Amino acid sequence: MARGLKTIAEREQRTRFILLILATLVCVGLAPVGAVGTLFSPLVFDERGNLLNPLAWLGFFLMITFWIVCLVAPFVAWVYWRRGREQMTWSVMSAPLIWGLLMVIVLQFIPG
Repeated sequence: MARGLKTIAEREQRTRFILLILATLVCVGLAPVGAVGTLFSPLVFDERGNLLNPLAWLGFFLMITFWIVCLVAPFVAWVYWRRGREQMTWSVMSAPLIWGLLMVIVLQFIPG
């Protein structure tokens, strides 16, 4: 009977494990979107004068590396999970979200 009932900590651990799996699937699912964005990233420089625009270069860099972050972040997060460092796990899993938001914000200020 003692093994049949799970403690609250065990249930929370299982819930966080399932959430980590879902976050991994979302990140891996966003990687192809980032790869397509990488193909179209040189279009940032189509407008006249964007070669000298530092925000255009930052947007270009963010677009090129987004899909890489989407693939690397889950791997690093699972390494931290196995080592028992859960806070670092969720910090690393938030990297693609922060990267994508930063990319969207920067691309709003590029003319063209």
